Amino acid sequence: MSKPLSNDAIQSALSDLPGWSHADDKLRKTFKFGSFREAMGFIVRIGFEAEAANHHPELFNVYSTVEIALSTHDADGKVTSKDVDLAQAIERIDWT
Repeated sequence: MSKPLSNDAIQSALSDLPGWSHADDKLRKTFKFGSFREAMGFIVRIGFEAEAANHHPELFNVYSTVEIALSTHDADGKVTSKDVDLAQAIERIDWT
């Protein structure tokens, strides 16, 4: 079972994750793109990162907007280092 991060640890991690927030026991960020195609391409890239980490995000897409929520199931739906690591990997995706 994964260990949930403390609020202080989450806030510290967020300082290196621009645009990410912590709400409802999840790390969250919304990305906006120029088109549906760009948004879907980004989702596919997230899928590769998530599969490599064996850690899968909640994804919500409407046209050119992608909303991501990260939490860890085996930590009772709390934020763990797995979520921070995946958020960092998502931030490294070159989507511009």
